Amino acid sequence: MDEVSAKLAAAIGARVKQERRARDWTLDRLAEVAGVSRRMVVSVEQGSVNPSVGTLLRLSDALGIGLPALVEPPELHSVKVTRSGEGAELWTGTAGGRGVLVAGTRAPDVVELWDWTLGPGDTHKTDAHATGTKELLHVFEGAVTVEVANHVTVLEVGDALTFPGDVPHSYANTGSSPARFSLAVFEPGVGTSVTRTQRNHE
Repeated sequence: MDEVSAKLAAAIGARVKQERRARDWTLDRLAEVAGVSRRMVVSVEQGSVNPSVGTLLRLSDALGIGLPALVEPPELHSVKVTRSGEGAELWTGTAGGRGVLVAGTRAPDVVELWDWTLGPGDTHKTDAHATGTKELLHVFEGAVTVEVANHVTVLEVGDALTFPGDVPHSYANTGSSPARFSLAVFEPGVGTSVTRTQRNHE
């Protein structure tokens, strides 16, 4: 784990521990609600692991705070600037791809804004997110193959796609050059009584 990843892991761990203790939850209780192992919760809180996006989503959903609140420090102002290079890199592909969370809103209606790069051959598969989740994708470079509930769409530069995020889906680069796209994810009712399904990005 490099210095940047270690700093992010430590910040995430501190926030998870803070939110868990604020609810008077034990490690076992959080593990049960999030659907992850107790060992994983301990490792996340200690900052000794670089958790997958899926694990982070399970934890943030369980705590009812949304992913952006988990990876970013609390802000005193309503205007939050993320400078170039300051986003949270939460996924890396085997061919050089990166998934960077660059901005997000707080619960209950959470919007995530991502900057994605897929190297040639990179694929990112995603299980169904929470009920009611919607996604919007806009391609800036290369071509991206998006599969949503077994329906395949190939997007090229300038193309955009809106689709439900509460069904299994994936993004892939089957070309020979990198692909880059922006992704917005909207998840309503985080932390409310709205029925949620467990979601996992990996």
